[in-house]
Amino acid sequence: MNYDILAPAFPYPALILKKNSEKILIISDLHIGWEVSLAKNGIHIPSQTPKLLKKILDLMKIHKPTRLIFLGDVKHTVTGAELSEWKEIPNLFEKISEIAQDIEIVQGNHDGNLEPLVPRNVKFISAKGTLLPGNIGVFHGHAWPSIELLKSDYMVMGHLHPVITFKDSFGFRTTKQVWIKTECDLKKLGLSLIKHLGKRSYDQINLITKEKNRMIKLIIMPSFNKLLSGQPVNMKSRHNENLYFGPILRSKSIIVDEAEVYLLDGTLLGKIDDLML
Repeated sequence: MNYDILAPAFPYPALILKKNSEKILIISDLHIGWEVSLAKNGIHIPSQTPKLLKKILDLMKIHKPTRLIFLGDVKHTVTGAELSEWKEIPNLFEKISEIAQDIEIVQGNHDGNLEPLVPRNVKFISAKGTLLPGNIGVFHGHAWPSIELLKSDYMVMGHLHPVITFKDSFGFRTTKQVWIKTECDLKKLGLSLIKHLGKRSYDQINLITKEKNRMIKLIIMPSFNKLLSGQPVNMKSRHNENLYFGPILRSKSIIVDEAEVYLLDGTLLGKIDDLML
């Protein structure tokens, strides 16, 4: 990563983007209301929203961002909202809005009908994402990124909730949240986008991708809600494409085996191919 511009807020699962006088805090996958879905299956845990809010406020106190971006899946219910979400989401954003005026949400696949739950000052960005200062493209990951994001030097996504599985000598397994850093082949991604959007997009995409052999760095963020289940990136079953949610991860433009895996404290574990169980 270019730590002069874009850096994880270790040990928090969040990113800080610094560019001139602007400082942007990026957080992904809160999934507020997730506990309700567990309760329906007989698993009862307290609401995690107060803990999520405290972590966000702590991060804001430490880094003093000028802009706050939620990278999708603020809530857990895909469409509509549970009663708890109607209560907890407005409260969380009202508390945050007391400190930060510039708040944006990149819409995730769980964010249907989210607009009525947040204050009017909160702006919404299409699931296709947006280009931030420093040529940093951000999108949730369940939908194709916009053509504009092909101009990125770095692309940042959430959605996957990546974790790594450890196995001890007795065969017991534990999982830890991780960051994933890899590369995306610009030309292959451009061709995949053309297939998705149709021939009408060819000239516009070709104008951006005509540069030879350019790679875009791709960062997959861990979920901010640490209790969520995730995708174990070092299990052999990961080669099943169904485990790789989102079109960009199935576009064959991503170099998966060479992806670097980092713990939340910044420890580099190695490449996925070397960590397979």
